[in-house]
Amino acid sequence: MSSLSDSIAAALCGAMESLGLEMTPSLFVVERPARLEHGEFSTNVAMVAAKRFGEKPRLLAEKICSYLNENPLRYQQRLEIAGPGFINFFFEFGYLHDELVQVIDLGEESFALSQVGAGEKVLLEFCSANPTGPLHVGNGWWASYGDSLARLLRRCSYEVSTEYSVNDTGGQIRRLGESLLARRAGREVEEEGYQGDYVKELAADYSGPEVVEAAGRWAADKNLEIIRNSLDKLGIRFDVWFSQASIEESGAVRNVLDLLDSKGLIVEEDSKKIFLSTRFGDTRDRYLTKAEGDFTYLAGDIAYHYNKFVVRGFQRVIDIFGADHHGQVASLKAAMDAIGVGSQHLEVILGQMVSLLSGNDRLKFSKRKGNLIPLEELVDELGPSATRLLSLSTSIDRATSVDVAKVKAQSMDNPVYYIQYAHARMASIERVRDQRGIVVPDISEVDLSLLVHPRELALLREMMVFPQIVEEAGLERAPFKIVNWLKEFSGLFHSFYHDCYVISDGVEMELTYARLYLVASCKIAVRVALSLLGVEALEQM
Repeated sequence: MSSLSDSIAAALCGAMESLGLEMTPSLFVVERPARLEHGEFSTNVAMVAAKRFGEKPRLLAEKICSYLNENPLRYQQRLEIAGPGFINFFFEFGYLHDELVQVIDLGEESFALSQVGAGEKVLLEFCSANPTGPLHVGNGWWASYGDSLARLLRRCSYEVSTEYSVNDTGGQIRRLGESLLARRAGREVEEEGYQGDYVKELAADYSGPEVVEAAGRWAADKNLEIIRNSLDKLGIRFDVWFSQASIEESGAVRNVLDLLDSKGLIVEEDSKKIFLSTRFGDTRDRYLTKAEGDFTYLAGDIAYHYNKFVVRGFQRVIDIFGADHHGQVASLKAAMDAIGVGSQHLEVILGQMVSLLSGNDRLKFSKRKGNLIPLEELVDELGPSATRLLSLSTSIDRATSVDVAKVKAQSMDNPVYYIQYAHARMASIERVRDQRGIVVPDISEVDLSLLVHPRELALLREMMVFPQIVEEAGLERAPFKIVNWLKEFSGLFHSFYHDCYVISDGVEMELTYARLYLVASCKIAVRVALSLLGVEALEQM
């Protein structure tokens, strides 16, 4: 979808070229002013160019405006120079009506589809909780974020694969097995073991041999089944479930250590191998083996990322970890430089924790040790769509407190209800259309110039911004920007719904036709936005 801002940028480059000055769109900004009286769009091109070419900004702005007045953009009404040299653009409403036609023509499949990713192969790993217990709310927050980010990146034309890394290596599984067998025998679990109530439940169901490894493997498989079910309730399905044990068993860890050694990047001290990661910007060198010869977590992680980049050929890897993993980032990035992949191709996003409140009280769903709230209980309490919208409402790198009582309320104060009710209202208008047997002509035969009410124009302006929001949200890894747009757009639609009757005895049929197309375009935009968040678009409430 070609945007008006792109057309303005191209025209500005043409104006600069006519003055013998070369500029590209990446050097200046074309944006929507905060206040409508400053125009539909504004640009700083004159100030940027003046600094580059030694011109006076306002004088250069006058020359640019002269060119644009002689070579006007479609629907260009007037230009205005403001402040030190901003150029404000004012357009006739027809450009908004043209945008509406484009939205209808493109439909849900193609509206707000960006090409910025250009088919880059991306592996997105997220959630990846150890199979030693059920998912907690924090896991669910990051899982919703990762799944929504994958949807956004695909909308931006990246080739995305999603992956859950299953930490099924010996130490984790052994501790789980020891904990299960202790519970089964009625003994206390050691402090470093797993002590949650879920271990008691697993122990009651276990009928296998009294062998730690066998019990641990059985319990891990059961926990993975629970994890899959919890994620499935949220509508999250991974392309790949990757076994960490397969990395160790294949010899891949030994191979990557040999690679680092061949580059002179490993030294040995007290029978331990140390990676000279400070050569690549790390704060200290890192151990890759323990005294008894076992590999450290970092060694396995380097081999895993070698597999992601080199063996499977992904061009970009995005890892979403909990904030407690912040200490791993520098060493992992150093390792990527060391093995020749390049740390710039690895992104690590750290998710902060969330606190759930009910009024002023901290919410407790469970008596499990650590007071972690199981994700599945929250989803059962709120529903998958509300849980996802809630988890995506703020940036993942900010600690969040959420009032669950407010989210459960069926009122306009509830942002989840507010957004979904907007779509339900759009659907209800279309049901009335069908019930009354209104046959809407092809859009080419409808007079869209009738859409001049301030509520209608506000909707069209906000809808026009959406493709840019999608691209920004993808590039900045920020699904919350889609939620923010939905809140704003839903508010505008509710105002339109109250002030502009679509189907009524007092409304001329030509205006009804135009407003029905406006509603249809709004519905397309909202459905695309909700799909990017993995949230159901409700037909009625």
